[in-house]
Amino acid sequence: MEKTTHDQAGEALSQLTQVQRERLSYIEFRLYFLGTVGRQDLMDRFGVAPAAATRDFAEYKRLAPNNICFDNTSKLYVVSSEFTPLFEHVTERVLTALTQGFGDGINPVAGAIVPCEGPPTLNRLKVEVLAAVSRAIYTKKAVQISYFSGSSGASVREIVPFALASDGLRWHTRAFDRKSKEFRDFVLSRMDEAVILEQNLPELHELPNQDIQWNRILELDLVPHPGRKSPELVKRDYAMVDGVFRLKIRAAMAGYVLRQWHVDCSSNHKIADEAFRLWLRDPLALYGVKSALFAPGYETPKIS
Repeated sequence: MEKTTHDQAGEALSQLTQVQRERLSYIEFRLYFLGTVGRQDLMDRFGVAPAAATRDFAEYKRLAPNNICFDNTSKLYVVSSEFTPLFEHVTERVLTALTQGFGDGINPVAGAIVPCEGPPTLNRLKVEVLAAVSRAIYTKKAVQISYFSGSSGASVREIVPFALASDGLRWHTRAFDRKSKEFRDFVLSRMDEAVILEQNLPELHELPNQDIQWNRILELDLVPHPGRKSPELVKRDYAMVDGVFRLKIRAAMAGYVLRQWHVDCSSNHKIADEAFRLWLRDPLALYGVKSALFAPGYETPKIS
């Protein structure tokens, strides 16, 4: 049989329905990252009949004959030594599936697929709050929230959210705050209630293109911390090119990320904590960035 090329397989995939592609992608996921897959795996995940699962395996084998072999001992399909993926497998999504399992609201989430350990999630969100905020973002509506802040305590606010963002520990929404009349970050776990305001539509000055801090993109050069040993390991860990990790990030998020990544942002790399393996080579790049107050060691330059 003539070998099916990757381009031909891609064209053939485009002719399949979305649900067929999802099942074939799942077959490939288990082959690629677990090494084996069987009909029962497909039946459990998608609720298909044995005959339909058999057809899916036949289709995958037709498209990628060099990727898959049948093991007569285990009665499972196993990954071939010549395996080349048909689908794009994004690392972050793969890690989520491996460590947390699949969940779509219908099939039960069985937990981690492979043994893993990680810090527990500290930022507990109310799903009804998340749902209201995400709907408001998607439909471009304002939201009334019951919010608790350290400075003003509990209050009722109207905000116009337009994006979700995470600092690695907590989920925020970036929004225009009608109380302070400026764009701010609101921590989702501090919201007790969120109600979409169907009639009170956003005005022009409340739209995301007016958020200067959000739309300003910084280019930050992170280098191995001069005060630490083994800079070559740091270069490898962060896949640095010429000893530099070039980070492009929104000004509104920069301080959060630099804090989460333990980047020393002091001008003279003075933080002694060994956890800080990176240094911001040019702290002046944070000048005028409001989130810089969260950047470890950063001090606003004094203008004479």
